[in-house]
Parts: sequence; C-alpha cells; structure tokens
Amino acid sequence: MESPDTFTLLPLHLNPQSKAISSTGTTNNALATELAALNTLHRSLLSVDTPTGTPPPPVPVNPKRSAQINKLRESGNNEFRKNNYANAIRMYSLAIEMALGRPAWEPSGLVREEVSGLLSNRAQANMALQNWAEGAVDAEASVEMKKVGNAKGWWRRGKCLLEMGRYEEADAWVKQALEFEATEQDLVQLKEEIEKKKDR
Repeated sequence: MESPDTFTLLPLHLNPQSKAISSTGTTNNALATELAALNTLHRSLLSVDTPTGTPPPPVPVNPKRSAQINKLRESGNNEFRKNNYANAIRMYSLAIEMALGRPAWEPSGLVREEVSGLLSNRAQANMALQNWAEGAVDAEASVEMKKVGNAKGWWRRGKCLLEMGRYEEADAWVKQALEFEATEQDLVQLKEEIEKKKDR
C-alpha cells in the first residue's frame, strides 16, 4: 500500500468535444467511479437554466421563477376574491409546485417562506369550500414550514379541526399556537370558541 505522501500521476484524457474526462491507462474501480461521477455532474450542469450555463453563487435567486410564483399567487388571490375557490386552489397548487422545484443551491429559507404562505392561502380556499380536512392538512404543512409569524396558518388549522368536531385536537393545537403567537387575538377568540363547544 502506498503511503499518503506518495503522488501518483494518472494518465487522464479530456475529450475536446464533450469535455468528458477518461483515463488512458489502466484504471482501478475507484478512479472509474470518480470519473463517471465527475462526468455526470458536468453533463447535469450543462443543462441548468442560467444565463452562463453554470450554477450561480449560492445567494442569488432566479428572478424569473420568483416572478412566476408571485404571478400565480396573485392569480390565486384574484380568483379567491371572485369566490372562484376551486380556481384559486389550482393557482396556489401550481405556485407551490413551482416553489418546491427551485434548484437545491437556492436558499432553503426562501422556499420555506414561499411555500408556507401558499399552503396557508390554499388552506383558506379549501375552508371557503368547506373542505375542512384538506384545509387542516394544508394549514398544518404551512405551520411545519414556518412556526413563528404564521398566525393565519395556526388559526386556519384550529378552525378546520373545530368545524370537523375534533374539539380536543383543536384545543391542543390552539394552545400550542398561543405559545408561538401569544398576542394574536384571533387565536385567543378561537380558543374561547373551542372551549364553549367542548363544554356543551
């Protein structure tokens, strides 16, 4: 076995057309595996939708995707205002799909923020259609992505649970919500409403 201080020159070859790297000498399995991974990474980077064909530094965000997500959100909001709740749900769903499809090098905090808001909006549209179970699932997912500063998400799931007659669960949920959003009056009122229903 060679010592770690030994340098071995490997006969590598760069294909001028494809830019693929191969070994021109006898290769061991480890080298072949590494070269295959490197060539696969190279091919995947060539297909990235950026102006230069290479991934940008970690901070910038693709402005086209952000604009499309915002446009879908606004379309969903407009449909909601027109009482076209099914269309609003469709628009929010498309926006969620697009936000979740962001490349891995874009900030994950941005994705969580976008998706949390969109899920909360979709929960509201489901509630307008009295789809309480779907609304509860969306609101819970919204809260999972963003616990603090998401009073609407907390309230919407609590309200859905209340409407489904799941009073104990609703009570526990709203108590937990108030740990994060203690001053939110809507949550305080919802808690009182749940307690009244429980006492009946």
